[in-house]
Order: sequence, then structure tokens, then C-alpha cells
Amino acid sequence: MAVQGGLLASTIAAREEEDIRAGLHHKHNIWPTFAFLATKFIAYLILGFILGSFGSALSLSDSARVVMQIAAAIYMILVALNLLNVHPIFRYVIIQPPRFLTRLVRNQSKSKDLFAPAFLGALTVFIPCGTTLAMEALAISSGSPFLGAAILGVFVLGTSPLFFGLGFLTTVLGDAFRTKFLKFAGVGVLYLGITSLNGALVVAGSPITLQTIADNSPIQIDLSGGQNSNEQGGLDTSIVNGVQLVDIAAVSGGYEPSYVKVKKGVPVKLNLTARGRVGCSSAFTIPTLGIRKRLQVGVTETVDFTPSNPGKIVYTCSMGMYQGVIEVI
Repeated sequence: MAVQGGLLASTIAAREEEDIRAGLHHKHNIWPTFAFLATKFIAYLILGFILGSFGSALSLSDSARVVMQIAAAIYMILVALNLLNVHPIFRYVIIQPPRFLTRLVRNQSKSKDLFAPAFLGALTVFIPCGTTLAMEALAISSGSPFLGAAILGVFVLGTSPLFFGLGFLTTVLGDAFRTKFLKFAGVGVLYLGITSLNGALVVAGSPITLQTIADNSPIQIDLSGGQNSNEQGGLDTSIVNGVQLVDIAAVSGGYEPSYVKVKKGVPVKLNLTARGRVGCSSAFTIPTLGIRKRLQVGVTETVDFTPSNPGKIVYTCSMGMYQGVIEVI
């Protein structure tokens, strides 16, 4: 919702901005939302067909997903800067249809309304969250191109009401508030863009993230959303046969615990379980160690490593939205 919903909101808000500047008024124009969802549905049908036919051989790599998420985040940030009227140069970031398409479509304004959301809807196939990755794994395991297409197609249909509501709300707000809407949308899209970019940097194992910047700031700010609330005491680990045992559960809202202390030089064994209705947190990742686990309810996955240097090791979901910290002391 943060990345794909942000893309949908950004393209609709950009069109509203152009309408306002041109003095046009499109009452509750929901066709861009339909275009976004339609091309997204088609793209996932094709992906499901391919995965069901050829399996994981054609799955997108983790690096490619990170690159696409960074690109989406940068696009949202640039659109937000245009909405906030920071500089005229940001108008050029708005996605426009190629000339041959506008010639094919008699109504040029209609082609502009539909091209950008349709284009971005198709591209969302390259930036899946943990839940989407689980559906892709299910499509692969089906071993059938038609069943794989059906799995991802039904998945997109199930999430479409949420995206349709977001798109419709964006158009309604644009119609109701007009010029005030631009600043409201600009701030919202900017927040989503920064959040998505930070998540991608976390997954990439970047030393520069919002939290690391806050950690090195003279004024200490916790950007983990309260996830490090037990940082002072940490979590006692049990040591069995010289191995530090840590239990971490993936839940719908992240990870429990989200902060744990371990000793340097002593082997660590993480026992990972999925509890309840997990979503993106089911895609467990430790970027700096190159560890990735897909968690399923009722199945315990284990991760073994030996921390050699003191410091903080971040674990996260596949999109960097849910995070936790292992502090080595």
C-alpha cells in the first residue's frame, strides 16, 4: 500500500495539478484508477502464467526489486516536489504518453489521464511486498501456467477494492479542495516516497538510512516507531551448548521482539516463527548477512551466525517497512 498506493496517488494528484493549472474540472474521474488496476491485473496474470510454466528460474532477483523500489520512491518524491511547486523543473517528471499514442486516441486529454496510471500499474509487478512474494511462490509451486495466472489474478482482485478506494478518495479530495489539495497531496506523497526509499535502503544494507542518521545525530531521535522501546534492558538470551538462542516471531505488525542483545564472538541461533495472520513480515531478511527466509505459520526456520564485531544488525521484511535490531555487545 505504501509503494503501489503511493504511485497511484501520485499520478492522480499530478493530473489534478495539471487540471488546476489549466482551469479544467473533471468531476470524480475514476478512470485513471481503473486503468491502474486493469494493467496491474493483466501484468500479474502474465507473471503468474510465466511462474507457473517455468518456476523460480524467471523470478525477479532481490537486487532488481530494491532498484525498482528505489526508482518508485524517487518518482514519488519528484512528483511531490512538483505538487509543492518547489521548482518548475519538476514538472518534467510527470509521465506523459508518447506522441503516437496521443495520435491514436482522439481525445488527447483522455490519453494523458490514462497513460501514466496504466503504465505504473503494469510496473507494480516489479515491486512486490512479502505477501505478494508468498503468492508468487504459490504460483511457482502450482506447476501450471493457468493455475499460476489464476492465483496471482485472484490475489490482485482481492486487493483491488483497497486501491480503488484510495484512487477514488484522491480524486474526491482533488475535486473538493482543488488548490488546497495540491499541498495536502504533496506532503502525503513526499512522506510515502521517503518511507519507500528508506525501506529500500534498509533492505539493500545501506549504511545510510533514516535510523542511522538519527543514531549519529547530536539530538537522539528514534525513527523505529517505538520498536526499540526495550533497548535499555534488551532481551536475555539462553545459552545452550555454547550457542545463544533467540526466538523471534513474525506478526501482522512486524516482529516480536524487535530488539535483542547478543554477545560478540558467541554463535547465535535465531528461531523464526510466523504467528497469526502475517503479511510482509513473513519475508524475513538480514541484509548485511545476506540471510533471507520465507516464514510460514506452523513452521520454524532457523538462522545461524556468529557476530564478530560489536554494533547493530538490522533485520527487516522484504520492503524494509518492518524492522528489528540485534545489538552485538
